[in-house]
Amino acid sequence: MPRQPDQRRQLGAFLRSRRERLTPDEVGLPQTGRRRTPGLRREELALLAGISATWYTYLEQGREIRASEQVLTALAEALRLDRHERAHLLQLAGHPAAADPEEHEPLKDAVAVVPSLLQPNPAYIIGGNYDVLSHNRAADELFPRLIDHAAERSANFVRWVFLEPVARDVVVDWEPEARGLLARLRTQAGRHPDDPRYTRLIDELNEGSPEARAWWRQYEVQARHSGRKRLRHPGRGPVEYAYTAFHLAEQPDQTLVVYVATAAGQPSPER
Repeated sequence: MPRQPDQRRQLGAFLRSRRERLTPDEVGLPQTGRRRTPGLRREELALLAGISATWYTYLEQGREIRASEQVLTALAEALRLDRHERAHLLQLAGHPAAADPEEHEPLKDAVAVVPSLLQPNPAYIIGGNYDVLSHNRAADELFPRLIDHAAERSANFVRWVFLEPVARDVVVDWEPEARGLLARLRTQAGRHPDDPRYTRLIDELNEGSPEARAWWRQYEVQARHSGRKRLRHPGRGPVEYAYTAFHLAEQPDQTLVVYVATAAGQPSPER
């Protein structure tokens, strides 16, 4: 399937962002005087990947050319991409074709009740674009104003983090958490380039958040994962939570996220 112009531009932007974060020292190249732009030059990256500098330039410029998996693998090696970045590169280049937006399927009733069964641990189910599809009372309490029952549009966790002022108080380490969340949204959007829900959300974030606007241009990608984060509980103050993400077997873009307070739920010290 031919790649659309926007997808070619995204591929070029992604390659450029990864090229600019590498230095000659990191890849064993000698310094050759003062540089006007950060990172490697195009011809240096092409040399490392064993491809034509002109051809690579065309690829980064978003021209209508198709890269083989062999060439993309060589570029991924030269750029030192991790496995999630490699997968994103292949998807943007059309290897393999982007997955269908499976989260369009409605949440099954038997699945929708799962967060309530996990009470009192905060839990919710999100779609691929971070729409909140189901949640329990503990999540409603921990993330105030995430769920607006009177609103016509769906609650969305990314929108809440970037555009809801209270989120900056609830998420103790807001900047690194928000940057990671945006990188995960970028990965999801790359899998569904023709889904207008992602386009609308990204446009809304760029318009309403200067941080999202600046970080989106940096082209970070990241897979959904489990981990730990500090959240300010309305009754207990800052608490460290371990959170686990479970992908639904029949709808892998739908994810159950469960939070459990660490250290027997004791508040963590402010930093």
